[in-house]
Amino acid sequence: MSFRNLNSIIRRFLINEDNNNPDIHSHVLVVSEIIEKLKPSSLRETRLISAAKQHIYEIKRCARKLQERVTMLEEQVKVLEEGKE
Repeated sequence: MSFRNLNSIIRRFLINEDNNNPDIHSHVLVVSEIIEKLKPSSLRETRLISAAKQHIYEIKRCARKLQERVTMLEEQVKVLEEGKE
């Protein structure tokens, strides 16, 4: 992957960031795309990319759990607010 391609991906991401305030899933998607386009030239780089992919997977999993928790807490707050009225 050339730096020109990487720069264009980053530029598109930053431009879109101002327009619609991306969430964590958008950030993870961009990083995943960048990692997928990397071409390792050594065994060490291959292992680093593999480790990065594993970390991205874990970030996605944690983000999903956090989103579920936030949704549940928002529902609880809504019920409590309704109970006050």
